[in-house]
Amino acid sequence: MATVSIAQVRGAVERVARALSAHKDRLTELDQAMGDGDLGITAGKMAAALSAYAADEPPDDAGAYVAQAGMALNRAASSSLGTLLATALMRAGKEVRGQPELAPDDLARMLRAADTGIQERGKAKPGDKTIIDVVHPAAAAFEAALAEGAELEAAAARMLAAALRGRDEVTPLRSRIGRAGWVGERTMGLVDPGCEAGIIILRAIADLPEETA
Repeated sequence: MATVSIAQVRGAVERVARALSAHKDRLTELDQAMGDGDLGITAGKMAAALSAYAADEPPDDAGAYVAQAGMALNRAASSSLGTLLATALMRAGKEVRGQPELAPDDLARMLRAADTGIQERGKAKPGDKTIIDVVHPAAAAFEAALAEGAELEAAAARMLAAALRGRDEVTPLRSRIGRAGWVGERTMGLVDPGCEAGIIILRAIADLPEETA
């Protein structure tokens, strides 16, 4: 099965930056309905930070490159989502530090580490209606697909499909964490902005089009 080069990791960082920038208004709209409405601003800051980071030549160490992307995010966007995603990247990078390229199993370990990092940092669990409800099933589906012998592109598609199901399954629920938790029952039936941000990021990493379900 094909490996992923640092150049390809850099390309994924660039895609995430473009996707976050392109969807700022959508994230603002969702956040205004159940949060403080600033997620679009945070997304713009993260996009700018990742774009600037990817402009420099990467080192010959994929793990260090991913972890340092997390540090760049942490400096640029210290909001809740920025901190969670920075943690995710730093944990993921730590899993493969020193490796010049990544095997599919490495990617699965990175995604699982990102999931664990977000849960630990955010004190949330599946079902709380947060970004975890996207990342956790995505990590499990990606790992399972690889274990079944799926090629990387097919595993990525299954990862995204699981993420979308995760978002949709918690949409009817009441939010329980953070500012959205204060809104209470009014969050029922609303798409969680963190979940949507997770979809945007995973879709960009997988390099799948918008219509991919």
